[in-house]
Amino acid sequence: MEYRQLGRAGLKVSPLCLGTMNFGPQTSETDSHAIMDKALELGINFFDTANVYGWKKGEGLTEQIVGRWFAKGVGRREKVILATKCYGPMGDGPNDRGLSALHIRRACEGSLKRLRTDFIDLYQMHHVERATPFEEIWEAMEQLRRDGKILYVGSSNFAAWDIATANQVASKRNFLGLVSEQSKYSLASRMIELEVIPCCRAYGVGIIPWSPLEGGILGGMSKKQTSGRRASANPDFQKKVQRLLPQLKRYESFCKKLGESPADVALAWRLAHPVIASPIIGPRTMEQLTGSLRALKIKLKDDAMKTLDEIWPGPGGAAPNAYAW
Repeated sequence: MEYRQLGRAGLKVSPLCLGTMNFGPQTSETDSHAIMDKALELGINFFDTANVYGWKKGEGLTEQIVGRWFAKGVGRREKVILATKCYGPMGDGPNDRGLSALHIRRACEGSLKRLRTDFIDLYQMHHVERATPFEEIWEAMEQLRRDGKILYVGSSNFAAWDIATANQVASKRNFLGLVSEQSKYSLASRMIELEVIPCCRAYGVGIIPWSPLEGGILGGMSKKQTSGRRASANPDFQKKVQRLLPQLKRYESFCKKLGESPADVALAWRLAHPVIASPIIGPRTMEQLTGSLRALKIKLKDDAMKTLDEIWPGPGGAAPNAYAW
């Protein structure tokens, strides 16, 4: 396993990040623990969760599952770079969500208890909240770091100007600022190439892409996608598949020529980008976890990358060159 640096931080993370969103809702606690054990065995040291995962307001069910796994000992916590998030609603009160100093402090304390740990390696803002000034946010984060409860701070779903503003304010306070950004990024969703990626490169912010398979759409079997579990439960998903079907057929045909699965090619494409730190995989099963490792061995050549650009065209590069002279 070749580890990567997380942005400009000195932290080394595995090239794949274990996403835990399915732990609880889709994957039993027993199977979740087995997947985390296997991930460590395979060299994956970067685990990502959030206080809202588990989807029962205020309970943090997924964090509890991860915490009980840590409690089994045998150096589990020491071997993991642990990332979690705050922002989402953890109660019905007006201050039970967002990025106020009050909520950040309460959210962090809650995550620490559920995760059964003394500190969080990477504490991430799950979404931007422009009603709260970054001066207040950074004051809260600085205090958590002084208290030894967090080490690094990251963002998720931030626009480029949010990332730039956050780091400029942090710099004035002599604070490290954001070291990572979680953004949706896949062959079928390339909008961040306009401004987020150039901004992250300029500020030394590592990108942790989520939804590498576009919610399963890039996982192959385009015919089955229109009648599978996900499609039947989500009409919008089915409509999206139908809209992308011509591209999906071309893509899957190209992957067949490469001799690789569509899911592995989609992951390998993201891993090839130099600013990408660690794409998030969210396995529901052990087979999905172990299958993801194939992507680490795929080296896409220039002609393959060009073909993928033709099938899944991006916005045209970085702004403003993508749309202006």
